[in-house]
Amino acid sequence: MPEARPAPLRARLVLARQLAPFFCLYITFGTTLGWLSGGAPLILRARGIDLAEVGLLQLINLPIGLTFLWAGLVDRIRLPLLSHRLGWIAAAQAATVALLVALSFGEGWPLPALLAVAVACAVCVATMDIALEALVVETVPGARRAYTASAKLCGASLGGILGVGVLVGDYDAFGWRAATLCVAGLDALCLLPMLAYPEARLRRGPPASGARTADLRRLRALMPVVLVLGAYFAAAYVLSGSNTLALLDLGVPLSEVGFLTGSVLPAANLVMALVAGGLAVRFGTVRLIAVSGLGVAASGALMLAACAWGLPRLGVAATVLGMVCGGGLGVPVFNMIYRWAQGPRPATDYAILFGAAFFAAMPLRVGSPALAGAIGWPGYFALAIPLYAASVAWLARAIARTLAADRAAERAGDRATGAAS
Repeated sequence: MPEARPAPLRARLVLARQLAPFFCLYITFGTTLGWLSGGAPLILRARGIDLAEVGLLQLINLPIGLTFLWAGLVDRIRLPLLSHRLGWIAAAQAATVALLVALSFGEGWPLPALLAVAVACAVCVATMDIALEALVVETVPGARRAYTASAKLCGASLGGILGVGVLVGDYDAFGWRAATLCVAGLDALCLLPMLAYPEARLRRGPPASGARTADLRRLRALMPVVLVLGAYFAAAYVLSGSNTLALLDLGVPLSEVGFLTGSVLPAANLVMALVAGGLAVRFGTVRLIAVSGLGVAASGALMLAACAWGLPRLGVAATVLGMVCGGGLGVPVFNMIYRWAQGPRPATDYAILFGAAFFAAMPLRVGSPALAGAIGWPGYFALAIPLYAASVAWLARAIARTLAADRAAERAGDRATGAAS
């Protein structure tokens, strides 16, 4: 009936309003880390810095992989004034803003001082992240988490465009102080929607417990998944994360490589984050992962050919293909992380699943540029392609087993309900 047609529109508006706080906070996630660590490797490599030294800049991201060290505090301690998760989100975001304001005066500081403040900012961003992910697990129903993952990745992609594509790309126009203060102001502004989020009303179940009795059992239960995710994160970076460095060595201008990193990559992630949820529903999560992984592996094969034959245009095309196909993996992977983090202390579980897996991948992230410098780019990609294919197959198998177990548990619950009625 005509009068019933606006209902879907109202439902979409309600969903958009619910997703807006997560979208806004992940804009700050992408902008802050993009500004601190996204453009520096390209700029330094263009200036002739050795590949091994460029790899050391990945240490700015190290706190993201160490969140499991303090995630227990986020689960056990409630800060004053706000609800449990919102208190940690607001405190971490405020600390990030303060550090960025201080960093805006540090253009002439020694490099160790700049690096120390950048790492401190990353600690605050990572703390905000685990508190926010725990909020998702505790307040967002499972059927809507794929949309939340999409909103998160869309926000991070837009933040990457701002932090790398705009601020780094137009650094000569902005300058250090203005650019850093822009990031700080955006971080403060994007916190406001989350402060109105009704955490207490939407929370499903009691607040996270501080009990430690089940820690060892939970760690043992999660460790197989941590290994799967760690292998995937490491292999994905080895195959795709060094593409832009390879393009520089192929003679592609820094401005073009910067455009790929700061605009094309986050734009591809943004588009794929918007459509990946629907594709997963239509074709299945495992099938989407398999097809996207195959596309990324194909982009690696094209990069191998480009480096072997000295074809920069083919390298650019391979990089764009890898960006598009890799973007299709973000939503299903993070949606499954939410599923695996369903436990009594979701911040700790998320930190173990994502943080520990990210940390496990750090040696390869730091060492892969040096490996490429030692054996050459063709040999590097020849090693990376089978490593990536094996990791995606392992990931798809783990996800398939989890989904099958969930379906079996749901059928068992339906039978129990039918028998009771």
